[in-house]
Amino acid sequence: MERQVLEPEQKALEINLDRSIYGAFAEIGAGQEVARYFFKVGAAAGTIAKTMSAYDKVVSDDIYGTEMSGRYVCESRLYKMLDHEYDLIVNRLREERPDTKLFAFADTVSAINYTRTIKGSGWMGIRFQLQPDAAPSEVALHVKMQDKNNTLQQQAVGILGVNLIYACYHYHDDPESFIISLMDQLDERVRIDMIRMDGPDFKNIDHRLLSLYLVKNGICNVAIFNHEKKNIHASEFLYKAQVMVVRGSFRPVTHVNLDMLEQSFEQFKTEPEVIPKKACLLTEITIDNLKSDGGEIDEKDFLDRTELLCHLGKTVMVTNCTERYKLTRYLSDYKITKMGIVIGAREMLDLINEKYYQNVDGRLLAAFGELFSQDVKLYVYPALQEGSSELMVAANLPIPEGIKFLYKHLVERNQIDDIVNVNPDILHIFSKEVLHMLQTGEEGWEKMVPDSVEKLIKEECLFNYPCQRMEFEY
Repeated sequence: MERQVLEPEQKALEINLDRSIYGAFAEIGAGQEVARYFFKVGAAAGTIAKTMSAYDKVVSDDIYGTEMSGRYVCESRLYKMLDHEYDLIVNRLREERPDTKLFAFADTVSAINYTRTIKGSGWMGIRFQLQPDAAPSEVALHVKMQDKNNTLQQQAVGILGVNLIYACYHYHDDPESFIISLMDQLDERVRIDMIRMDGPDFKNIDHRLLSLYLVKNGICNVAIFNHEKKNIHASEFLYKAQVMVVRGSFRPVTHVNLDMLEQSFEQFKTEPEVIPKKACLLTEITIDNLKSDGGEIDEKDFLDRTELLCHLGKTVMVTNCTERYKLTRYLSDYKITKMGIVIGAREMLDLINEKYYQNVDGRLLAAFGELFSQDVKLYVYPALQEGSSELMVAANLPIPEGIKFLYKHLVERNQIDDIVNVNPDILHIFSKEVLHMLQTGEEGWEKMVPDSVEKLIKEECLFNYPCQRMEFEY
C-alpha cells in the first residue's frame, strides 16, 4: 500500500484532534518551531500540556544539569532534556489522565548564524507511549540543515519535528517507512545522519538496518554504528580525533582483511601527528558494494557482513561515498586532525588509470585535489603480480607517464605510503573465492579466514552457509 505524503499542518492537526496523545515540548536553539505548528493549526489544547525554551545556559543548567563537555548542542543534552521532561509529564498527569498516551519531545539545535560560522545542526528526540500507562519507547536523531539562512533552517526544524512525532504514532511498526517519512516536504533541506530507536515498541529493530536505510534512501551519505551495533554520530566520538578508514566488501572477512586492518592501523598510530589514544579505526562499506547486479540490496547479506565486523570489535560506516573525497569532506566537519585511507595497490592503479584516461576535463587533478586538500594520507596495501615474485606496491606502480610527476610529488610529501609488515603468504586469498567455497560446501575456505570468523559463520549460517541443524526428539 502506497504511503500518503501529508503536509506538516495536516499531520499536526491530526495529532491535535487525537485526544489520546498529550505531552510536552522543550526546544532550545532554533525557536519553538515544532510546537508552533501544533499551535497554528488549531486544537492545540488536545496535544500540548507544556512548551518551554531554556536559552540561557545558567537557566538550562539549572533545569537539565551541567554539560561537562561545554557543548549544549549534543547527544547527552538531548537525553537529559527527555529524561527531565518525560518524568515531569508522567508524574504530573498519569493519575489525572489514565487513558492518555503521554510523550515528551525535545530538540537542541544550533541554526546558521549571521556570520555563517555555524552551518546548522542539532539533536532531536521524543519519548512516548503507544498505550496508556505503558513503558515508553524513544527515538533520537541528529540533523544537519542545508538551507542557507536562519529562517529557513528554523522552518525545516519545525517540519522535521512534526514528521517525527507523527511517525512515532503511525509508522512505528515499519522502520524504513518511518525513516522515509521524516523527509516529507523537506526534499534536500536536511540531512539525518544518525537515528536510534529504543524501547519495547522497537525491540525487534536492528539498529544497523536503520543506518542502512538512511544511506540507501539518500537521507545522508554517511551513517555509523559501533561494535555493539548501536548507531553513533561522528560528532560524539571523532571530534578532533585522528581517523583511519579501511574500505572493503568484508564478504566475508578473510586473513587479508584482518592483516590490512591491523597493520595499517598500527602504522598509522606511529605517525608523528597521531596520538594513539585518540586514533580511531573505521571500516567502511559503500552502498554500491552492497548492491547486486540488479541494483537491489540484500539486507541479510549486509547484516552478515557487519556481524563479522562487529564481532571483531570494529566500528562500521555505511556510506554513499564511492569517490573518497566525499568521505573526507564529511569528516572534515569534525575537525579531524589526521586522516588515513587504506587502499589496495591494484585498486590504486585502477583509480589512477581511470581518472587519467578520462582526464579531458581535468578530472584527475580535481579528484586528487579534493582528496588531498585535507590532511589525508593514502596507505597502500600490496598485491601479487601475475608472473612475478615482486609484490605490487606504491613504489613500483606502473603509473602513466603523464601523471608520474604528480604521483612522485605525493609520495615524496609522504601523502602516499606503503603499508609495511604485511604477511605476503596470505595475499592469494580473495573474498569472492572464499564466499563461493563456503556457499557450495567446498573444503578449505576455513584456512582463509580467522578462527573466530569461521566459528561465527558456521554457528549463525552466515552468507547462506549450508548449516546442518540437529533434530531433537521430545
